Amino acid sequence: MKLNPQQDSAVKFVSGPCLVLAGAGSGKTRVITNKIAYLVQSCGYKARNIAAVTFTNKAAREMKERVGQTLSKGESKGLMVSTFHTLGLNIIRREYKALGLKAGFSLFDDQDQMALLKELTEKQIDGDKDLLRMLLSSISNWKNDMLSPQQVKGIARSEQEQLFAFCYEMYQGQMKAYNALDFDDLIALPVLLLKTDQEVRQRWQKRIQYLLVDEYQDTNTSQYELVKLLVGERSRFTVVGDDDQSIYSWRGAKPQNLVLLNQDFPALKVVKLEQNYRSTSRILRAANILIANNPHVFEKSLFSELPDGEKLKVLRAKDEDHEAERITGELIAHRFVNGTQYRDYAVLYRGNHQSRLIEKALMQNRVPYKISGGTSFFARAEIKDIMAYLRVLVNPDDDNAFLRIVNTPRREIGPVTLEKLGTYANMRGKSLFEASFELGLEQHLSGRGLENLRRFTQWIVAIADNAERGNTVDAVRALVRDINYEDWLYETSSSGKAAEMRMKNVSDLYSWIVADLEGDNYDKEEKTLKEVVQRLTLRDMMERGEENDDSDAVQLMTLHASKGLEFPYVYLMGTEEGILPHQTSIDEDNVEEERRLMYVGITRAQKELTFTMCKERRQYGELIKPQQSRFLDELPHEDVEWEMVKKPVSQEERMEKGQAHIANIRAMFNKK
Repeated sequence: MKLNPQQDSAVKFVSGPCLVLAGAGSGKTRVITNKIAYLVQSCGYKARNIAAVTFTNKAAREMKERVGQTLSKGESKGLMVSTFHTLGLNIIRREYKALGLKAGFSLFDDQDQMALLKELTEKQIDGDKDLLRMLLSSISNWKNDMLSPQQVKGIARSEQEQLFAFCYEMYQGQMKAYNALDFDDLIALPVLLLKTDQEVRQRWQKRIQYLLVDEYQDTNTSQYELVKLLVGERSRFTVVGDDDQSIYSWRGAKPQNLVLLNQDFPALKVVKLEQNYRSTSRILRAANILIANNPHVFEKSLFSELPDGEKLKVLRAKDEDHEAERITGELIAHRFVNGTQYRDYAVLYRGNHQSRLIEKALMQNRVPYKISGGTSFFARAEIKDIMAYLRVLVNPDDDNAFLRIVNTPRREIGPVTLEKLGTYANMRGKSLFEASFELGLEQHLSGRGLENLRRFTQWIVAIADNAERGNTVDAVRALVRDINYEDWLYETSSSGKAAEMRMKNVSDLYSWIVADLEGDNYDKEEKTLKEVVQRLTLRDMMERGEENDDSDAVQLMTLHASKGLEFPYVYLMGTEEGILPHQTSIDEDNVEEERRLMYVGITRAQKELTFTMCKERRQYGELIKPQQSRFLDELPHEDVEWEMVKKPVSQEERMEKGQAHIANIRAMFNKK
């Protein structure tokens, strides 16, 4: 497919900073991948001096694959296509000494962070889950806004802010002692380093001579800082984004970064991609008219060369149970009449709690479905176990991982033994692993506990030694075999079948690791076990809820999770005041982001779009009569068909419909 004139001008402008405002479905990935090819094939850039960053592993993988179809292996050698966090991790890996880190730093995921904060704040927070979650979120936001514990202490006003600032300081101290980094450090630390160390900054600006950023409207403060520091004075970059699809302010994303670009780079060229290749003209007209109610810095209006197609429909249900039944009934009938597949349908909702009833209705009617954002592969207990073993193997000082595996499978190393080991390790300022070998430990711990502990840590040393010197793949295989993990799964699982499934997951992980070690996955270089484990840990953090599955099933997901996807037929549940827009945003007078969320939902639909709403709904145990969403009122009336207003059907139309229906049934029988 040829590029349209706007896409072409976005690809060919390489002499300065460029912002591509890409509306939904306007082919932004094509622009990025074509631009990378253009830089290499026509502008004399080496692939190794180009970096493209985006927000999810899935998007990075797709981009890599599409570049691979345009450039030969030789031409694309060394090209960096990754998430922001992977780029940050690569910078930290190369510059860890300048950051004052030891080589074997470990990565903490949100569960590790939570466990550490719970332990550190026992006196102050006493395990209160809600407070701990708020604390975790505050720390994350502070890091994204590039604020140190000292700065936060200086600006903390309320009692809770002061407490959180104190906890943040403790947390940072402990992370430093553990030689550990969390997800937000992967951006914050490189920014700090590039800001303060001229030599490092020049090295990376020389390495990355052209930078491309996808989904730019989702960047937060620290990510924008990283972009600015990497592009420097030369400012050779292209960012692609859409202010109308900025729906992550709660995660620290700042759509105003699009406005800042104009101020920070006065020579900025703005290219608008307004032709949509996904949806019917009617769906786009409705989306444009809706989003026009939000203020805009950059005006744009999507258009499509596809015909108008079906009207948007609004279905009313008695209550939430009836809503789920109606969607299911409509979907089954639509599929029957149109001979479509289940995977052509998506049901979108504002909050995860809405999925329960639609799941139940689909299950009762034997309709296969898939929930996006279900249990991630890496969140399974057996995978966390084996990953913890590998983390200790490559970094014995990873106390968190050590505690997970020391008695899994059981080795008679109980809590009393571990408490004594912990107290001694803290006193000596050593990791649990290192402390287990010290002679001084014998003053605190003796007998079976000490024996079992040392047998375990010596075994780890032997395996790690083998991984380093001998055959890494054999060492990983020996690890799973030596701990009799399969037997342990059969002893502790609810059934033989469950144990078998869990062991299959372990085998899948093993295959991934082997492929990564031997350089089969994506990039062709062989890697050390340490690099593989760090990559998998990061992949786990990034991929929670990013599962790939091509089965024929109806897709259920939140509006947030649907961004970037497209489906022929979309049902959007719960278009009521209080749900969409969400009550919190109404109370906080932030309906604009909710309108962008509705816009994202509408522009997922390629052919048909149906909204549903209830006359009554149970909320927190009481019955309410919700009002229809203001967003429905903002849609163009002539493009929306409200169920209540039925126009009389003529005899001819009825006959025509009946004959089409019979023809469809015949066609289905003939297929068989």
